[in-house]
Amino acid sequence: MKRALITGVTGQDGAYLSHLLLDQGYEVYGLLRRSASAEVVDGRLRWLGIARQVRMIDGDLLDLSSALRALREVKPDEIYNLGAQSFVKTSWTQPLLTGQVTALGTGVMLEAVRIESPEARFYQASSSEMYGLIQEPVQSETTPFYPRSPYAVAKLYAYWITVNYREAYGMHASNGILFNHESPIRGETFVTRKITRAVAAIERGYQDKLYLGNLDAQRDWGHARDYVEGMWCILQQESADDYVLATGETHTVREFVELAFHQIDRPIVWRGDGDGEEGCCRRTGRVLVAIDGSYRRPTEVDLLLGDPAKALAKLGWRHRTSFPDLVAEMVEADRLVMKRMGASHAYEPKLYAAQ
Repeated sequence: MKRALITGVTGQDGAYLSHLLLDQGYEVYGLLRRSASAEVVDGRLRWLGIARQVRMIDGDLLDLSSALRALREVKPDEIYNLGAQSFVKTSWTQPLLTGQVTALGTGVMLEAVRIESPEARFYQASSSEMYGLIQEPVQSETTPFYPRSPYAVAKLYAYWITVNYREAYGMHASNGILFNHESPIRGETFVTRKITRAVAAIERGYQDKLYLGNLDAQRDWGHARDYVEGMWCILQQESADDYVLATGETHTVREFVELAFHQIDRPIVWRGDGDGEEGCCRRTGRVLVAIDGSYRRPTEVDLLLGDPAKALAKLGWRHRTSFPDLVAEMVEADRLVMKRMGASHAYEPKLYAAQ
């Protein structure tokens, strides 16, 4: 029976990956940083029905000694480093923390693996955000990077330190450059989940408008459930390498909004920044979607579109969930949550900025 250690195990990807590995017969361990909320952070694992099957190990990405102890205790065959400060918007307000956790945390894990588990296979969760100000219209493994946020800069360090440890020490260390991937358990302040949660709240009358930032931003969106399969496939290869995981198609935030509200058959009124909130929406049943400039980033990433050809050719991996099906699944999940939890799960629409 193989053993896997996952950092960031309580996040979206960590939960879906845990589910996949358990189905594959692995023993799954999660590195958990103890905090006041540590006992209530397993909501995604509980949502997937696997919380009791994942064994938690105390540890911290910034503490080499605890990483070494975790590896010594687990003796993993595979390590999936998914832990990070993962909110792009937050990286602007906490750039140094983002660098410490997202960048140096990867260095800590690689050094711990080099010392304690050099035969283990290591996966680094890299991000399409590293492409930033895109240098090619479609981004592949050979496209130059141009990061546009502290988060992306930190991820770029993590990417290159993984390549460096592979080349310097002969470690089986690989990067998965994942384009945007969503699901019903995506964090509620990411723009996709913010939209689907608002749809559910508006349907039940708890909310009557939605504020967003850049509606014209284009992203390559897939389902996290499909993408964790790609992570696993990467570590099953005889040789370590780096792979883009993407759908190869792009959609705007506006398209996502339109598809989401189509699920509840509600027409939309679009309003620009400062255009006001007109009472006609309540009278006619239309939904007001307003642009709020405060949600824009200091430097925007306008377009991300991945080329997954290498992953298809070498891993046999491709995404299976279509964009409309992804949106529909997310909306339906939030409708069920809102129905069960009521107004307590709704929120003032300007409280959270889209990430």
